[in-house]
Amino acid sequence: MGDGSADGAGSGRRRVSVAFTLLALAIGAAGGVVFYYLRLPLPWMLGSMTATTAAALAGVHFTIDRRLRALFVTVLGVLLGSAFTPAVLAHAGDWTIGFGLLAVFLPASSAVLFVYFRRVAGMDATTAYFSSMPGGLNDMTIIGEAMGGDMVRIALVHATRVLIVVSVVPFYYRYMAGIFAGRAAATAAAAPLPLADIATLVACGAVGWFGARLAKLPAAQLVGPLVLSAAAHLLGATASRPPPELVAMSQIVIGAAVGSRFAGLTWRRISHTIALAVGSTVLLLLMAFAVSHAFEGRIPIQSSALMLALSPGGLTEMSLVALALGIDVAFVSSMHIARIAMVLLVAPLVFRLGRRDNGGATG
Repeated sequence: MGDGSADGAGSGRRRVSVAFTLLALAIGAAGGVVFYYLRLPLPWMLGSMTATTAAALAGVHFTIDRRLRALFVTVLGVLLGSAFTPAVLAHAGDWTIGFGLLAVFLPASSAVLFVYFRRVAGMDATTAYFSSMPGGLNDMTIIGEAMGGDMVRIALVHATRVLIVVSVVPFYYRYMAGIFAGRAAATAAAAPLPLADIATLVACGAVGWFGARLAKLPAAQLVGPLVLSAAAHLLGATASRPPPELVAMSQIVIGAAVGSRFAGLTWRRISHTIALAVGSTVLLLLMAFAVSHAFEGRIPIQSSALMLALSPGGLTEMSLVALALGIDVAFVSSMHIARIAMVLLVAPLVFRLGRRDNGGATG
């Protein structure tokens, strides 16, 4: 009886999870359709993200299964890897300047945000520290909680940061800077793929993800397929990309995953933290804008590409923004991979050293 009850409960939870995921996808797809027909930039992801965030804050309960998100992130990894062509890598030597700027920008911007969260937001030192680190949302939340920080506030700050950056930056470049690759850039009709190319792309996704997990790389489901896809395209094994319909579906899932982070929360409960997160994000964007334009014409990297590379959005999301705008996808995605690696390697170490110097105090 006990086993049967447990099995029944597990089956029920799975059905509820599937139902919540389907609801999230339906809301996201509806938002994507609206944004597409309004001719807005990056419609499938931004439309999905906007619709699901609004629904979540309105009290609608849903979720996105992590395995589904990981699967579609893998598709995007393969897509982004196709941007690494011999012509692009001929200028890869110029990227060292960008990596050097990133190595200075990250600690400087994080220090500014730490002071902001401590003085303006009144956060304890641990919560302020991990809220100020522009690393992966899940990673900073998990590490921050383990170190004694407020998990909910850290997660909200990072989720809001990604939401705002990914919403604002494409609109700025579309309507202020006049850069736009077209509403259907990522979803235009394409000829059917040969079976050999399908097999190559699937292998890049599956083997790349598995290999990156074994190597314990950050964002393994994206980085592994991206690296393997880049190698396949550079070596001439394929010149194809995932079908546009699959890419659009991936963007809907990614957008819904961002929106689902606000599920179960009410505006009244989180409005103060959201307002603080908005302020911190504006600071980061202004710093990224200032740096990218200060070096405009002085280094062999487009200011728009450097701006996207320094903007504190998620790796997947900012790579998609670069793809939609046609702005040096390989450089932008490489910079965001480097950003996450730097933060994950250095942030916990610096925190432990700082806590030791302060006698273990975190408040």
